[in-house]
Amino acid sequence: MKNNHSLKIIVWTSLVAVFLMSLLSFIQESPRHIGKNYVDISDFKWEMWRFYENIGVAVLNPPDIEAEKRRITVTRSEIEEHRNYYGTLSEQIGNIEEQYVEQIADAEAAKSEKLKLKLVAERDAKIEDIRKNFESDAYVEAKVRASKEKQLEEQLQQYIQNAKERLSFPVSYELTDIETGEIFKSGNVDAAAYYKKTFNAKEGYLRAESNWDSNYNIHDYPPESYEISASIFKNRVATEVKQEEIAVEHNQRETVTASENKTDAALEPSQPQAVKNFEGTVVVPKDVLMESSLGSDIAQYNKEKLAVYILWGLGVLSLVALLTVIRFNKEWVTMSRFTARYHELKLDLKVALLILSCGVVLIFVSSIPYQYIRLVVQYHISDGVLLVGMFGILLGFLWAMVFQLVLLVENAKIKGKLEQEIKDSYSAKFVLVWQGMFLNRKIGTQMLILLIGFFLAGIGLFGVALYPPLILFYAPLALFVGLPFIYIFVSRTAYLNQIMESTKAMAEGRLHKEIVIEGKSPLAEHAKNLNNLREGVRNSMSEQAKSERLKTELITNVSHDLRTPLTSIITYTDLLKNEDLTAEERTKYVDVLDKKSQRLKTLIEDLFEVSKMASGNLELQRQRVDLTQLLQQALAEHEEEISKTGLDFRVSMPDSALVAYVDGKRWWRVLDNLIVNAIKYTLPGTRVYITLRKVEDRAEFVVKNVTKYELGENTDELFERFKRADTSRHTDGSGLGLAIAQSIVDLHNGNMTIEVDGDLFKVTVTVAA
Repeated sequence: MKNNHSLKIIVWTSLVAVFLMSLLSFIQESPRHIGKNYVDISDFKWEMWRFYENIGVAVLNPPDIEAEKRRITVTRSEIEEHRNYYGTLSEQIGNIEEQYVEQIADAEAAKSEKLKLKLVAERDAKIEDIRKNFESDAYVEAKVRASKEKQLEEQLQQYIQNAKERLSFPVSYELTDIETGEIFKSGNVDAAAYYKKTFNAKEGYLRAESNWDSNYNIHDYPPESYEISASIFKNRVATEVKQEEIAVEHNQRETVTASENKTDAALEPSQPQAVKNFEGTVVVPKDVLMESSLGSDIAQYNKEKLAVYILWGLGVLSLVALLTVIRFNKEWVTMSRFTARYHELKLDLKVALLILSCGVVLIFVSSIPYQYIRLVVQYHISDGVLLVGMFGILLGFLWAMVFQLVLLVENAKIKGKLEQEIKDSYSAKFVLVWQGMFLNRKIGTQMLILLIGFFLAGIGLFGVALYPPLILFYAPLALFVGLPFIYIFVSRTAYLNQIMESTKAMAEGRLHKEIVIEGKSPLAEHAKNLNNLREGVRNSMSEQAKSERLKTELITNVSHDLRTPLTSIITYTDLLKNEDLTAEERTKYVDVLDKKSQRLKTLIEDLFEVSKMASGNLELQRQRVDLTQLLQQALAEHEEEISKTGLDFRVSMPDSALVAYVDGKRWWRVLDNLIVNAIKYTLPGTRVYITLRKVEDRAEFVVKNVTKYELGENTDELFERFKRADTSRHTDGSGLGLAIAQSIVDLHNGNMTIEVDGDLFKVTVTVAA
């Protein structure tokens, strides 16, 4: 079954590939082939354009050599350059004489008078020629002009000859100059024609141009040689600056007319040669066509045309097959064994693979038709092998493209799937990482600058390797920019390692050593934060140890305070079971049971109340309350107990009402607990000071007394539950009085503080009034 599916996939992909290639080929090649012959395409038109251009130069309107010669000009600078090319007059004459001294001496030694006379005449003629060069500008001008004319004639003859050689194209023509009537004819224009073009007034004339650049620069350098020795050239170098100044001066004088400066002999240039128009007929005969290169071009074009028609036909058949016989089945993709693996890829890789597949498909779909046409036209085995390989690669990437597109569409149909893949992509993670890099903008900026610096340093080093002279620029940059960058990077890395080691020590519980803060960098700020965290951990551990200690004490105290009355209740209950008890003893035992039960009840109620306050379940019923009246009621409630203790209560309160917005019942409990606390723990025979007053916008309640028990310095523990100043716990009470008062004050957004100075105990409560 799998093999059957694989075969169908190969066939379907092949049909799609053929269709795509034929479609693209049709778009590109239809203007060149549909309804066209070789004469209609740009290749043939270009060949004919070349023919018209060359026939104009070679036959119809060749450059006029004599007219071009007359256009030659000789400037003053050229005369001076020719005259002084080998040095000054004396230098050139001396050099000539030096050359002939030895030769003449040899002739005299050989007693050859004839040779001697010949050498002397030759020497004198050269010297005379040099003298004339320095005496007459016209003489030098004639020599320069003759040299230029010779060079120009050679160039024009070569130019025309090249145009004639390019006329190997088999064309017959009969053309008439419309101005002179001169007829130019070649071949038989009446023969059967593959191509025929008529030129006339209606259709347009054939314009023939020589195309010669009349401004072509002709020079006479170097001038005729007199076998000048090397010493002359040494002298010439020393005089070059002077000669350039002379040339500039003479160039300025060239603007003067010939009548004003006869030595500046430059002939007036003639006008450029006019374009000639021709009428007549140009024919490409059929009988000679196949004997030329044009015939092979036509045959190649016909093969190419046949090849593209075959490809277009295969494309149509492929489309029909795709729509009828071999239809695409989505299960080929969804049921593939590669589908699960493909889904594991990140979206970035999927997009990259899809772009790669599309790019390769586009390249091969556009290039394979050209390779196919090349095979049909030239028929080389190597072209066929290459074509098969290219087609196989195209099939692979085309199926990969289809595979990815189908899965992309399927994923898009699943709600939220595409969004989730985007979130999980490498690009999204990179964006998050990039944003994270700049959470601390200073660190992010510094790291970015360092990265750019190292990148540029690498590019610079590569540039120096390719072009060593760049070291002149690279070395200062490396010294004054690169080394500081490296120092900063290494120092920051070292400091980071120190911080990491200190953080590791903190994680292992070694909190005694602080991290050294260096400078004001972000790492130093981080070290400072870690030190703060270390201190916080130390405090937290201290508080935790304290909490564990207080928890243990709480359990012990609760157990003791609950067990004491409960033990008494059990004991006296057992005693009441004795039938021999007298009425007086029974009444006594019942009183004890009642007292201990009330004690246990109070303890449990206080415990529940504290629990409710700690959990936040206690609701306040706020109303306007006169704190002065509330304090009077609390003191009156305990007047009998106060009188029994013998304590001297000194009370100070406002004469008028001091109103606060509080829960009257709960606030009475605060006052009651503090008064009871003073009664229980004040040293007998001393005074208790109670003050109620208004301070700015707050009501302040203060209780001061001298304690009968030593409190120590840690006053915070007095707020803990079941904490008593009487550590032996012989006094009545639950140890929750101050804790309950503190909770109630906190619920009213008030403030309660305890101050201890030796045995002086002071409680201050403030609330908004």
